[in-house]
Amino acid sequence: MQADDFPEIDTRTASVARVYDFMLGGTDNYEVDRQACEVLEDMMPGSYALTRNNRRYLERLVHYLATECGIRQFIDNGSGLPTQNNVHQVAQQAAPGSKVVYVDIDPVVLAHGRVKALLAEDESTAFIEADVCDVGRILSHPDTQRLINFDEPVGALYVSFLHCIPDDRDPGGVVRQIIDRLAPGSYLAISHLTSDDPQVRERVTALGLNAFGGHWGRVRSREEVAGFFDGLEIVPPGLVKVSEWHPDGREEQDSPDWLEFGGVARKP
Repeated sequence: MQADDFPEIDTRTASVARVYDFMLGGTDNYEVDRQACEVLEDMMPGSYALTRNNRRYLERLVHYLATECGIRQFIDNGSGLPTQNNVHQVAQQAAPGSKVVYVDIDPVVLAHGRVKALLAEDESTAFIEADVCDVGRILSHPDTQRLINFDEPVGALYVSFLHCIPDDRDPGGVVRQIIDRLAPGSYLAISHLTSDDPQVRERVTALGLNAFGGHWGRVRSREEVAGFFDGLEIVPPGLVKVSEWHPDGREEQDSPDWLEFGGVARKP
């Protein structure tokens, strides 16, 4: 990638990917992102721990899919900035040769995703610049066609991402489109920001819309998140707070007012 090819990065408006990066202890962020994090933590104490718990959930679910379910190919939708223990690292440690397609359209992710060794594109890994809602473009992309065998099961991941999609873009329909294209025996993994308190959902949604310049969906209820799994076979322990999904002892006490909620399901 040439210097002129890098997308322009808006450093005056917070980015979901950069905020997530900072909350995980990363360095690919700006003052506006750090300020947004502090506002969020002040409003919802425990949000930093919630983010770390979600990242560990990603590691556990990828390991589970690779070791317990025999999944050898993954599509990580809304992958965010590269950090340690990315999907391909976890999957390939468990099952060498596993293939991973990362998908994101955030300019800062595009600027880093192709050049950082953490997401080094090689014969088993690719980074695709695409709107996650454009399922057709993603699945027909040459790199997806090169890496993913659609006659074999795939792990489709939407980890801490669907709350970034507003209702008018039909996040449920996006999930159904990709699941419809995947082979039986494929798996869907989701985590989603939720709250049982309608006022909390409204306050945090308003904060996200303001901080991210409108590039945000909303915090949803557990029932709404469960709807993304319609028609699929949810695997134990079911849909839960992500720190309770196959916990490994690294869980932290996080916010009592909102949570990352989700799980893993199999396409029959």
